[in-house]
Order: sequence, then structure tokens, then C-alpha cells
Amino acid sequence: MKLFEPHIHMTSRTTDDYEAMARAGVRAVLEPASWIGQPRTRVGTFEDYFASLIGWERFRASRFGIRHFCALALDPREANDPALAEGVLAILPRYLVKEGVLAVGEIGFDAQTPAEEICFVRHLELAIRFELPILVHTPQRDKKHAVERTLALLRAHEFPMHRVLIGQNTEETLPLVLDVGAWAGHSIYPHTKMDEPRLAALVRRYGPERIVVNSAADWGASDPLAVPRAAIAMRRAEISEREIEQVVWTNPVTFFGQTGRLSIEDMEQTASVDQRHLQEENGVLRGPPPVVGVR
Repeated sequence: MKLFEPHIHMTSRTTDDYEAMARAGVRAVLEPASWIGQPRTRVGTFEDYFASLIGWERFRASRFGIRHFCALALDPREANDPALAEGVLAILPRYLVKEGVLAVGEIGFDAQTPAEEICFVRHLELAIRFELPILVHTPQRDKKHAVERTLALLRAHEFPMHRVLIGQNTEETLPLVLDVGAWAGHSIYPHTKMDEPRLAALVRRYGPERIVVNSAADWGASDPLAVPRAAIAMRRAEISEREIEQVVWTNPVTFFGQTGRLSIEDMEQTASVDQRHLQEENGVLRGPPPVVGVR
């Protein structure tokens, strides 16, 4: 079964993770721009970060037959530095037109401050301008209120709900998201967000429509193989193969395919692999012979 990991921070992961994900059936990933664990203080650091997401990470993933896409934005946590936020929002348009950029994200709320709301609305304006969907972050604290506030802002700005993927859902927020016609992401993240059996129970209860699953794996304790493990958990819960495939492949392909930048036909094709290629005179191998062929 082909798997699409629609929310993972591969910048924080090793090349071994790409190799393990490919063996487990992951054929595509989407990496949203995110907080790196400490505050960034200069706009130039974002320019280099965005460039790595649309360049180096695509190359690194391709060495293992994985298609790498990304979403670009200023993380909600960093929206609370107004001067930095203004500078990042000013440079975003030049990157949102790049190949492989499939959404504006992650955007949304962290501490639910006025500055975060202003930045959220500015990102909505960019998404409308560039005809891109959005990937929305929801915080651990007071999550239901954050989702309600997010949905209210989307309605106020008449943003089309079919182009909204709201992440990190729980049993409390999933009905709110599905009821308005948005897409619902679930992060299988150890100890804090959602686990595989809970995800399987939600799919059994609500069905697979507009539900996606991801690992959100990053620099913290997290699991880049969470999507394949979720597929196994759904199988154990006696969810049909068709419904499992819808959650782990068809739904993310369909959602991001709304951009016109992702060819559903191309996604169905087997990716070619040629590990002999270098980027900026650099490769990803440290000794093993390069693999050439298809995956």
C-alpha cells in the first residue's frame, strides 16, 4: 500500500529515516514550515530555511524514491515577534510560487494572542492570492477554543473550507472540523496528541472522508513511521483496505491536488531512483554503493 505522510518535519530527521520510510511504503511527504525549537531573530534565517525545503530536502527524499513537497509560512509561535513577522510575510510571495510548494502552512494559533490572529489573517490573504490551500496548526492548550476561533476567522474571510486542513485533531475537535466541510489531520505523536488505536476508532466512527493521518515527526521524541503504524492499527480494527488507503493515500493526494501543482496521475507512477546524483557537490551516501532503478 502506498503511503503519503502529509505533515512531517524532515529537516529534523536523518537520512536513515527517509530510507526506513521508503521501506515501509511511504512514497510522498509534505513538510510544513515550522518552529525549529528556538526563536529565530532575523529574516535571513527564513530565507535559508525556505530554500532548504524547496531544494535540499526534495533532493534528499528523492534519493529513496520519495516525493517531497512543502508548505511555507511563519509559524504561529513566531508571529508574536511583530518586526520579524512583518519581514517574513514580505518575503513569502517569492517562495509560494516555487515548484513543490503545495500550501500555506503551518498557520494558526499557539498562545492565541492578537498578534497570532493578525498573522493568521495575513496568511489567509496570501493563500487566496496564490490560490493555495492552508495547513492549520492547533495548540495543545485550549484546543477546542482555538479550533472554534479558527473556523470563525475562516468564515469571516470567506475562505473556502474545502481548501482547509486543520491539524492535531482530537475526539473533541474532529466533529467541529468535519461539520464545516474542512479536512481533518491527526498527528500520531507519542504521549501528547493522538495514538494509533484512537485514530482507528475515529475512522470507524466517522468514516474516512476528509480524514488524514500524519506523524508530525520533528526534533522532539517522535516517530517517522507513525503513518505505516496507523495503517496497521486500522487493519487490526477491521477497517477495510479501501478505507485505509483513502486515509493514508487518496485523501492527502486529493487535498493537495487542489493546487494543480501536484499531478494525481504522476503520483500513481513509480518514482525513479538514482543515488549517483549530487546537489551542490553533495550526496547522501557515506560508503554504500549507489542504488539506481525504480522504487
